[in-house]
Amino acid sequence: MKRIIITDDEIMNLRMTEFILKKAGYETVKTASGIECLNSVREQKPDLILLDLLMPEMNGFEVIERLREMDDGRDIPVILLTAAEDKESLDKAHELGVSACVGKPFKQEELLGTIQSVIGQL
Repeated sequence: MKRIIITDDEIMNLRMTEFILKKAGYETVKTASGIECLNSVREQKPDLILLDLLMPEMNGFEVIERLREMDDGRDIPVILLTAAEDKESLDKAHELGVSACVGKPFKQEELLGTIQSVIGQL
């Protein structure tokens, strides 16, 4: 079973995304901050990270930069979940090696299709 870390500072977003992923057959780990996400990477060895861009303390870009510095996080694909649609944010995401960006609010089919295109079928 593929393991996905979901990182979002909004509890309802975490719950909704977890529900969608579990229903689709993925194992999930919820984290509510960038620090929690990075700590979970070391412990959980995920196949993918779904990462909110706009979070307090450490935004998604900072999480990705730190993740890429970690031996056990360097190669983990990241899908950014964001309401930001400006070209600058999307360009920066791709510069940092993000596998895909999914706009918020997202449709279940779009999210699952993007995950499958990044990490393959279950």
